[in-house]
Amino acid sequence: MNGRLQEYFELDHRRLGGLLDTATGSGGPIDLHAYDQFRAGLLRHIGLEEKILLPAYQRLNGGTPYALAARIRLDHGAIAALLVPFPTPALVRALRGVLSRHDELEEGPEGMYRVIETVDGLDADATYAQVMQFPPVPPHPYQDPEKVIDAIRRALARAGFDFDALAAG
Repeated sequence: MNGRLQEYFELDHRRLGGLLDTATGSGGPIDLHAYDQFRAGLLRHIGLEEKILLPAYQRLNGGTPYALAARIRLDHGAIAALLVPFPTPALVRALRGVLSRHDELEEGPEGMYRVIETVDGLDADATYAQVMQFPPVPPHPYQDPEKVIDAIRRALARAGFDFDALAAG
């Protein structure tokens, strides 16, 4: 194990968090340029986990998925749902709440990145090369929050979150 994958993904969490902070840090309107970068980056990050990391683990583990794969995928669905509408302060608060719990599942010595990187047979260098070549994920246009709020609530509930509690801060 060389830790390169874990380092990449944890640094990407920090980078994305910084973009979200920049987008929302002024106390005024959300900086859409920074938020758009955050949104596109987060969708790519999720794509990397869904298309490269989780399948690699399952393939190398005799077809058995990573123990927390289902939980992580539910979170990804909740996160993606929160990225659909035009951002509002309440949606951003909910997104931060989901990301906070989600990142704990992935980072650290017992997190998904470390576990996947240490699975027998993983070629970490080849996997890292795949990660570096993964294309951007183009986001769809924003939707009106009022039109998609019910779908967001359902996606968060499936993942074990209460939208109203998260949105309230």
